Amino acid sequence: MATSQGFKPLPQPTTSSSSSQSNAPQRAPQQLRTPSNRKTIYDRNLNRTRTAELNRASFAYLFSEMVSYAQKRVTGIQDLERRLNEQGYPLGLRLLPLILYREPPRTSIRPNRILPLLQFIHGPIWRHLFGRTADAIEHSSSANNEYMISDNEPLVNQYISVPKEMSQLNCAAYVAGIVEGVCDGCGLKAAVSAHNGGTEMWPGKTVFLIRFDEGVVEREGLLEAKK
Repeated sequence: MATSQGFKPLPQPTTSSSSSQSNAPQRAPQQLRTPSNRKTIYDRNLNRTRTAELNRASFAYLFSEMVSYAQKRVTGIQDLERRLNEQGYPLGLRLLPLILYREPPRTSIRPNRILPLLQFIHGPIWRHLFGRTADAIEHSSSANNEYMISDNEPLVNQYISVPKEMSQLNCAAYVAGIVEGVCDGCGLKAAVSAHNGGTEMWPGKTVFLIRFDEGVVEREGLLEAKK
């Protein structure tokens, strides 16, 4: 045969597609992008953003979306306020250690008494959230375990339009959830609710009613007796 008389078999031609695939550089798997300085948000000092402010328009949009989300599948106004309260509660638990970390060393002590806790909420907590302190702290004359913190112009209510049929709704229930989380984080368990307390001068005034558990009040009385 011809192949047995010195003929060598020719090499098989390669297709252009196979050659391009073999010569094409292999793409590395996609990874999370990091800044040029190789630092992420977790490397940022917590004190660097202590005076940072959020644009009000951005806050209004985000909060309105939160209210719309909470409004789905609710049975009434109380159910809607409960859901807003539940959304704010985890923020209060996480906000407490952050504020304590940013406080000066001589004042960065977790409050373990009722009055210091209320002053802490009235001052540093409100200042961090809204850029100012709350307007008043009061003790109920009818119930020993009830305290009130008043805000004449709650920021969360300034951009919410409440229909007439829901006039009793107070979206500051979200802030009440934050306050409740702070109280529980300090070990002083309480139930916090927001109530409309509008006056002629302050029509949008909101009163945050803080009801401490009976065990907290009993412990407070024992500590007072030891003085």
